[in-house]
Amino acid sequence: MADADRLRRRAAELFGFGDLRPGQREAMEAVLAGRDVLAVMPTGSGKSAIYQLTGPELDGPVVVVSPLIALERDQVDTLRADERRGGAVLLNSQRTPAQTAAALEDLRTGRAVFVLLAPEQLAREEVLAELAALRPALLVVDEAHCVSSWGHDFRPHYLRLRRARERLGSPPVLALTATAGPQVRAEVVEHLGLRDPVVLVEGFDRPEIDLRVQRCRDEAAQRDLVVRTATATEGSVLVYVARRRDAEEYAAAVRAAGRPAEHYHAGRRKGDRDRVLREFLAGEVGVVVATTAFGMGVDAGAVRAVVHAHVPDSLDSYHQEIGRAARDGAPAVAVLAYRPEDLGLRRFFTSPVAKPGPLREVLTALRREPAGTSPEQLRRALGVSAARLTAAVNLLGQVGAVEEDADGRLRVAAGGGDPEEAVAAAVELSRRWRVLERTRLEVVREYAETAGCRRAFLLGYFGEELRGTCGRCDRCRAGTAAGHVVRDAGEFRVGASVVHARWGGGEVVRVEPDRVTVLFEEAGYRTLSLQLVQEEELLHAA
Repeated sequence: MADADRLRRRAAELFGFGDLRPGQREAMEAVLAGRDVLAVMPTGSGKSAIYQLTGPELDGPVVVVSPLIALERDQVDTLRADERRGGAVLLNSQRTPAQTAAALEDLRTGRAVFVLLAPEQLAREEVLAELAALRPALLVVDEAHCVSSWGHDFRPHYLRLRRARERLGSPPVLALTATAGPQVRAEVVEHLGLRDPVVLVEGFDRPEIDLRVQRCRDEAAQRDLVVRTATATEGSVLVYVARRRDAEEYAAAVRAAGRPAEHYHAGRRKGDRDRVLREFLAGEVGVVVATTAFGMGVDAGAVRAVVHAHVPDSLDSYHQEIGRAARDGAPAVAVLAYRPEDLGLRRFFTSPVAKPGPLREVLTALRREPAGTSPEQLRRALGVSAARLTAAVNLLGQVGAVEEDADGRLRVAAGGGDPEEAVAAAVELSRRWRVLERTRLEVVREYAETAGCRRAFLLGYFGEELRGTCGRCDRCRAGTAAGHVVRDAGEFRVGASVVHARWGGGEVVRVEPDRVTVLFEEAGYRTLSLQLVQEEELLHAA
């Protein structure tokens, strides 16, 4: 096993690191010890180095799951550029049978250590069988927050990785993500089936990003703020909006103000989206106005401002999006143009509570096919969209009523119980998700309206405590933050486990002189008056 000094030497030789960064050494040592690992580290902190440095030390290939083909290609090119890194191959739907066969042969002979693929590939039995025969030594799940229904990047195929791991011989898992609050971390551990994992949470603080929120009296003031910031900022600018039409309209407004700008959303043709991304990364277009469809895998060092024209759906999304600024370490700003009316739009977008009828139809159809059926056959039989079917199957799967067999066929789970009880459980799970989504949105409102230090608020949401104030946000400069610093939180310090008589267990995520915010497992985020908590003994240490 490689010791810490050897890892440091390899990091210096292959990556030019002066030393291993916080969390890297611990994660590498855990991987080499055969432990499951969840590493939550900011983009640009060297998450990929964890498996790239340890992979060649392991006895078997390393399977790396990534959600974007473009990301996979970049990783493969990097690993192939230096033979000391072990070599890599790529498996995806665009590869010919001959290319796939050659890639597998490289893995078998040891010419390549790493195989990169999308999660959809691991839903294919023939791919699983080929990889299982190679006895992988490690399964890496990049962008692991995609497994969480709380994340805006949720990908249904990520839910199947737990079964894929079993088919691969249950190798250790290294789950990587740049943003994951307590609830997302819990879902990653659960859905990937991590066994007694080493959980490393590093670097949520980005002191080089100045945090600002400006309340806007109406849409005209909001648009003026966004356009002024985008045109006045030297360097690249990302503007996030709530809807596709907003992306087009704001980009047009920025262009009308004299600065070239492009819009990006899922409704544009893939060729256009690829062009916008390519030009943005090359610095050929200075402003991109986008929905949340833009961002994963974007690594442009010179982004000097991230502007939110509308409130984000959660602080998870917000932290990830503003984290695309200042990756070169130079100062940048994050500006939120806040109108309370926009919260209503976000509430409208929250997931609806599932209706029993469609869930019942899926179970009824599957009960008629005891041997199972493919998702496409089931979709055609029910006459529903793929998105609607996926939502129903995911819910039923998470309550143990539906399962997927080794060939990708759906069927009623063995011991799935009474169908009506399964439908009721799925509806209840859907209801809980809606409650959690809406309470996360309430936390966004509190962040926008707080008089305290914004960085302390943001870090507290992710389970980190900032002593004092940051001096790099608008509230600190205005002088209001100092009055909201808690000198002694007592039993309600950030990270403390507590129990509420009605809402059950939870974790303290923020404390102010007069209130405490707790993330409850069942009821989401709730902010309570400290006076009432103390007078009525509402919370107790767990």
